[in-house]
Amino acid sequence: MSIWFADELPSAEWVDSRCDDTAIRSLGIEITGFTDDSIRGRMPVDSRTRQPGGVLHGGSSVLFAETLASWGSSFTVDRERFHCVGMEINANHTRPVASGWVLGEARPITRGRTTQVWDIRITDEQGRSVCVSRCTIAVLAAPSQY
Repeated sequence: MSIWFADELPSAEWVDSRCDDTAIRSLGIEITGFTDDSIRGRMPVDSRTRQPGGVLHGGSSVLFAETLASWGSSFTVDRERFHCVGMEINANHTRPVASGWVLGEARPITRGRTTQVWDIRITDEQGRSVCVSRCTIAVLAAPSQY
């Protein structure tokens, strides 16, 4: 059974088209698709996302995780009546990555009337864990801007 509010989800291209002039675009984050219960994306590991030590910056992983949870939550509610924003996020960084892409998948743990909690798993291209994150989302009674 699908978790999404609408019968037909927007395309990944539509979601990405809403990210101009944002941190999402600056880091090269892309939404790649949806399953019945998750949203997926990817982020490059390059000069935009690495720390001075040459590996993926933990803050980049957190921004990627919150992007997935925020977009995901916004499609589980009526966007004409509600707007979803991040309230809290934590992250455990489990493996360094120096280049290539990291892949992320976010699934809701709970979808309440006023808050949601999302589990986000980020892996390298070989499927090895890079970051495990949990994000709490506020569901606000105001229309979304996207």
